[in-house]
Amino acid sequence: MEKSIFVNEAFTCALNEYLSSKDNPEGIKYNSFFVVVIRLLTLIYDELDILNPFYLNNEVSLNMNMKKYGYSDEDLNEFKRSLQRFYENETEHNFLKIQKMLVDMFAKKKVTLKLSEQEVNDFRSLLFSPYASNTLLVSYNFMMTKDPFEVVSYFDKQMAENEKKVVSKPKETLNLEAYEILNYALEDIKAMNSDELDEVNKEVYNYFDINANAINKNYLLDKAVYEHNHPKPALSTGNGYIDILFILSIIATVGMVILIITLTVL
Repeated sequence: MEKSIFVNEAFTCALNEYLSSKDNPEGIKYNSFFVVVIRLLTLIYDELDILNPFYLNNEVSLNMNMKKYGYSDEDLNEFKRSLQRFYENETEHNFLKIQKMLVDMFAKKKVTLKLSEQEVNDFRSLLFSPYASNTLLVSYNFMMTKDPFEVVSYFDKQMAENEKKVVSKPKETLNLEAYEILNYALEDIKAMNSDELDEVNKEVYNYFDINANAINKNYLLDKAVYEHNHPKPALSTGNGYIDILFILSIIATVGMVILIITLTVL
């Protein structure tokens, strides 16, 4: 019975050897080139992103998983072809090319996500270089290359050039008196970054019962701060018409009291 081929012979062989050697991490097979390729792929993507499509024999699913950080169809197809060419003939050119393509995949992930230093170091230590974590990788690298530092130098360069680009968000400063009302020192407000200030601003809006998404929120805040700093007299209701009626009723009451007292005296 003919064995099922997933993607191509090289990819199928790599996955089968990876699965059969996982229990012996120091063994020769687990540190062989094709298995290390799969190990590097599992550091770029989740292991299940690589294994599930294999189990389901679904190359379309594999392609989708391997493109999720922006790797192109053209580059992915070339990666598969290079892996097959190396399977058929182990040349220095494809040995280096495959690893550099894996580095490119990792670099795209690094631009997309915030990776820890440990994640970067783990990937670097699994490349075939004089700094590899296993002596089998170091030895094979010296055997296959004229410049044993070529891949790791390429990796270091790509990591330096592909930092996750963080666009600084401008700070939104509200009415300064509002911060003082909530007992925030202006020096502290100025020292905060945009994220910290956003949290304080939410607190300010909540304190004054203002919808932070309102179009006229700045006007409402200025008005609320002014009213807080200039409270209305105790006899005021806040409604001019009602206040007039209220004052007139007081005058009428006082007048009535005076009239009663006058009549009583008479």
